[in-house]
Amino acid sequence: MSINVLMIRNLRKNIRNYYLYVFALVFSVALYFAFVTLQYDPSMDELESSIKGGAAITAASVLLVVIVSIFLLYANTIFIKRRGKEIGLFQLIGMTKNKIFRILSAENFILYFGSLILGILVGFSISKLILMILFKIMGVDAIASLHFSIEALIQTLIVFCVIYLLIMLMNYGFIKRQSILSLFRVTSTTEGTVKKLSFFEMIIGIVGIGLILLGYVLSSKLLTDDVTSMNQLAISMITILGSVIIGTYLFYKGSVSFIFHIIRKRKNGYLNIREVLSLSSIMFRMKSNAVLLTIITTVSALALGLLSLSYISFYSAEKTSKQYVPTDFVFTNTQEAEQFTKILTANDLVFTERRTQVLQVDVDVEEILVKKPDGDNMFSNIMTLAVISENALEDVDLTPDKAYFTKSSSALDNFVTMKDKGAIELKGLHEVFPQDYKRLDIESPISGYYTGGGLPVAVVDESIFKRLKKDLDPALQRGSSLNIGIDMKVRASVEQANELFKTLKFDEKNKQDSQLESIKGQKQNMGLIMFIVAFLGLTFLITSGCILYFKQMDESENEKPNYTILRKLGFTQGDLLRGIQMKQLFNFGIPLVIGLLHSYFAVKSGWFLFGTELWTPMILVMLLYTALYSIFAILSVFYYKKVIKEAL
Repeated sequence: MSINVLMIRNLRKNIRNYYLYVFALVFSVALYFAFVTLQYDPSMDELESSIKGGAAITAASVLLVVIVSIFLLYANTIFIKRRGKEIGLFQLIGMTKNKIFRILSAENFILYFGSLILGILVGFSISKLILMILFKIMGVDAIASLHFSIEALIQTLIVFCVIYLLIMLMNYGFIKRQSILSLFRVTSTTEGTVKKLSFFEMIIGIVGIGLILLGYVLSSKLLTDDVTSMNQLAISMITILGSVIIGTYLFYKGSVSFIFHIIRKRKNGYLNIREVLSLSSIMFRMKSNAVLLTIITTVSALALGLLSLSYISFYSAEKTSKQYVPTDFVFTNTQEAEQFTKILTANDLVFTERRTQVLQVDVDVEEILVKKPDGDNMFSNIMTLAVISENALEDVDLTPDKAYFTKSSSALDNFVTMKDKGAIELKGLHEVFPQDYKRLDIESPISGYYTGGGLPVAVVDESIFKRLKKDLDPALQRGSSLNIGIDMKVRASVEQANELFKTLKFDEKNKQDSQLESIKGQKQNMGLIMFIVAFLGLTFLITSGCILYFKQMDESENEKPNYTILRKLGFTQGDLLRGIQMKQLFNFGIPLVIGLLHSYFAVKSGWFLFGTELWTPMILVMLLYTALYSIFAILSVFYYKKVIKEAL
């Protein structure tokens, strides 16, 4: 038999095991090529001036290379170890290590570069679709066309050729390093086979769970008024990160075995076939994969968290923008407002206009702040707030000793806890005005320019407002003290009015804004981030799912003699398959659940900084991730089914 025939036969025999590897490789190449094509696509010029789309795509492509490189190198390690006996047999029949390396290199070359070419073709065919999705998410009015980039092709070939050389270097080192005897034992030594749970491992298990819970508790208090200084915030963040990552590692190293050991103890060691195939196997397999599972869980949690936060911001764009720009258009400059209203009138567009005087006043809120037990607060008791007259709001009638606060942003509410009512003091330059404060459930009626985008607005009696106006501290006042809000009476005319607003080219220093433009701007910025994070997350999902699947393939081949014995003892294929299904539920379910929990507590600790809605965006992201992740568990069950069928 010639070397070429042997190589072709080996390739055919192993292609059944490599199909998911080929799929992941094709998918990775396609996604990378499509991303790089976006970077060089002329249509992206529409985004360059506003949100630096090209730079974001470049950064994403670098991260994509890192994820794909780690996956391919790790997957190659698994496959080369699985072929240890085959390499050993080649040496027994007289082949040199260099000749064996050439055979494996030729096989890898055909498989790798065949997948690379296919991936580039797929990436080219879907590049227009990806660009259309990006434009749709961001609301960009541009034409997406199918564009083949020579620069993208060259960059993709260089990157994946470098990865191929690293794979070959790894294979060469493996073959040179192993003796014939060690090659026949390599698959049996890749997994731990500990049979007894030690007292030390029990302690590790308890500590692992404790560290994870500690991280969760600290994260729930991270961005609240329980944290009273920036140093404390930094220490808390480092502690959370360290405790969760170390706790996750210890969880896989000892906690899983400890929990299953308790379950087995409660059954007095009498386990049915389903429990033997699931609990007993998981107890000792998971601890030997602790580092891998910790990395997969941590990066999964990171991807889920970032995607949830970006989707929260995208999902909340309209509501957040309305908090900053409460009317269709807002001006702080009288001349620009009159210029805009003239052009609206000239185009027969009907509108309403409200002018509100705004003062900046120091307010003593000491009495209404919920104080810490130690009396230490991150924020001062004196807050500089925007103050308006009761006449600026409809159906509000105040006495000279009363003041209302409008709603503040959810971010501020999480940092500073204020009572619903109490005593405050408005401080003029020379005079102090005591007020009975009460919080109103209404949004701020003025631009976020005056409120910093989140502070409440103080509403006072007209007589108090006039006295404050005469006793202002000039150092506190902003460039303008006038808020001019314009609303379109006919909602269908907002788009036309917005186009007119853009044609006037106002001076940005005067702080005018359009609610529609604000919404579009936030959706564009967060849409691009969400798009990039989603594709990076999808790439990691595919690669990590494949790695877990490959590990299950490895385990199934190692356990095949056990299935043969069980079948000869009379257990049916269905009996074994039910145990395998439970095993895969644990194998894939435990990292998934831990990753979901990590991301939930991470998102919960700071979601209010990104938007106004938590549950809907986060749940949708988690459900989608779970559904895609479950595909690999189902595929592994089918592979086990084939192995069990062949066992007898």
